[in-house]
Amino acid sequence: MLGDFMKKNDFDNIYNIIGSNIKKYRKAKGLTQRNLSEALLLSESFIAKLESKTHQTLSIDTLALIANYLGVDIKKFFDEKKEK
Repeated sequence: MLGDFMKKNDFDNIYNIIGSNIKKYRKAKGLTQRNLSEALLLSESFIAKLESKTHQTLSIDTLALIANYLGVDIKKFFDEKKEK
């Protein structure tokens, strides 16, 4: 039971925000999901799930690995603002 701290929708929302930002920064670097997955020795399906609305859970270590490779401060993955 998650209690009052975080509900399932809160978890879904944060994963969607993180996934959306990974996709944004990956595309800004001109990388495909395959490029990113191969460079980090992750599966392409893992990257696809991270970026999808169904979401994929991930560790902070993996998130840091992705951030480092993309040259992005890890905190930016939690930014809810949509850039136009």
